[in-house]
Amino acid sequence: MSQFVVHGRRAVLAPLRATVSEVLHDAAVAVLGLPADKRFHRFVLMDDEDFPTPPHRSERYTIVEVMMFSGRTLATKKAFYAALFAGFESRLGITPDDLEIHLLETPRHDWGIRGQAGDDLALPYEVER
Repeated sequence: MSQFVVHGRRAVLAPLRATVSEVLHDAAVAVLGLPADKRFHRFVLMDDEDFPTPPHRSERYTIVEVMMFSGRTLATKKAFYAALFAGFESRLGITPDDLEIHLLETPRHDWGIRGQAGDDLALPYEVER
């Protein structure tokens, strides 16, 4: 299970929303092993004054938060970062300097999904990879 929340400036990300979703989804399927039919993406698009840009960042500054079951290896996480950095740059023109990725991992038992605890779900994919 993984959920994505994308934070950025409305003027920049609103027209790119579908492609951002594709980049996230492609990396999640290829690297994290999520099923192709699973896509949980949320966009928090803000006006410029509500999303200050840190020094040395452009107006394309974007933050991606990824909430997921714990269990992926360090190598998998680094490959996931690399896939996102590459995809955002090549497909969206958002450079690695303007992208921050934050993984939030929690044990499966800390998720409630479809009326049950996450550790009681039968998953069609492997989390420990």
